[in-house]
Amino acid sequence: MEIKTESRPIEKPRKMVFNRSGSLHYGTNQVCGFWLAGKCNRNPCRFRHVDSLKPRQDQPPQRQTQPKRPPRTSSNGQRGNKFRSTWRNPDLSNPKILAVSSTEGVGAEGKMVHVTKNEVLTSRRACSVGGSCQKSQKKLCPYWVSGNCVDGEKCKDLHSLFSGSGFSLLTKLQKHSKAVTGIALPSGSDKLFSSSKDNSVCVWDCHTGQCVVTAELGGEIGCLISEGPWVFAGLQNAAQAWNIKSQTELVLSGPNGLVHAMDVGEDMLFGGVQDGSILVWKFTSVSCSPEPVAFLMGHRFAVLSLVVGANCLYSGSEDESIRVWDLKTLQCLQILNGHKNFVTSVLCWDKFLLSGSLDNRLKVWAANEIGDLEVVNEVEEDNGILALCGIEDSQSKHILLVSCRDNTVRLYDLPSYFFAERGRIYAQEEVQTIAVGCGPLFFTGGAAGELSVWKLHGKAIGSVGSS
Repeated sequence: MEIKTESRPIEKPRKMVFNRSGSLHYGTNQVCGFWLAGKCNRNPCRFRHVDSLKPRQDQPPQRQTQPKRPPRTSSNGQRGNKFRSTWRNPDLSNPKILAVSSTEGVGAEGKMVHVTKNEVLTSRRACSVGGSCQKSQKKLCPYWVSGNCVDGEKCKDLHSLFSGSGFSLLTKLQKHSKAVTGIALPSGSDKLFSSSKDNSVCVWDCHTGQCVVTAELGGEIGCLISEGPWVFAGLQNAAQAWNIKSQTELVLSGPNGLVHAMDVGEDMLFGGVQDGSILVWKFTSVSCSPEPVAFLMGHRFAVLSLVVGANCLYSGSEDESIRVWDLKTLQCLQILNGHKNFVTSVLCWDKFLLSGSLDNRLKVWAANEIGDLEVVNEVEEDNGILALCGIEDSQSKHILLVSCRDNTVRLYDLPSYFFAERGRIYAQEEVQTIAVGCGPLFFTGGAAGELSVWKLHGKAIGSVGSS
């Protein structure tokens, strides 16, 4: 993903993060929600209208009301299907950020161009699954899952693990007894790593689906990622690292509390900690272990999510904010205050930053002329958002995976100005972790310890074997 940056004076280190052109200046940088819905009749309006100075006059004024603030809550014999294919991890580095080569809405010079009101992403999503909206309040039937539902025809709960087309369940891996907190596939290995709140890391054979190693780390594991041959686990007051090539095992000290999130960029390892700090370790060489070089301070509460993209580090926190950090100077460039509850996930997609929160909002951010990120679109889900992930299918179509607190994962086709939904995954409990494997594979980890392997563009079967 090629992203141009605009040089700035040293005394004001702002970067043109996503290069979006054509912004209009009103009394505030906030985009008018009534204009997005085609209902704004204020002229002039103190909020921004992205594509035109002329507000719509065909709708009566609507009274603005503030949404209620959601409660502050923190994000807390084997049976199954046989493998239908091998999910081998090739000897290639698995990219952390999905490189999207979309040209929709992008000008010839790579800058964002204007779109019409009807094209802008809004909460009026188009549902593409079977031509009907999927805002169903149904829950997965626990008796059907265990094979004990005796009233299938009259049961009002779901008897399906997913709906929609273009993806299927390969298998379920069951070993963990508590929530899965991380999934990683290191390059050059045919093993899948998973971590859990049960204090263990499981290593799975990608050919057989069997757990070949279980490592007890003696405490809760907050996250798990991989970079090249390295696997990193966030622990209480520490981080642990393994190099699968050299068989090296290291303990990285420094954190004050549980490490909730980690990511890698510019030869640095970043760890988001319970006390609100972000620790930075530096890779001095390929063979040497990371060394601590900095603490990034600013968040008031736990850092729950990290992502590196466009020469910046983005951090989401329990303090309801997102901070933008320059990777070169490690200075905070901007604080994004748009959410009303914990920011649980941040994701770089194309020229945008996406953020999910327990306030039920999925926000899309883009840079204005001076390089500041601002909300350009917003989607409201039925429940709080736990995780975001992007993947490309075999037909080079891009898909956004959104895990929500109603025990579902939504699959949205991208690019789409209306977040067209292609399907949903239904789970017994919350899906707290999503990861992308090689090719068309992705993985979901649930609060009950269940790890599921999914394949895009497989034969979609609504009712598959239960666990």
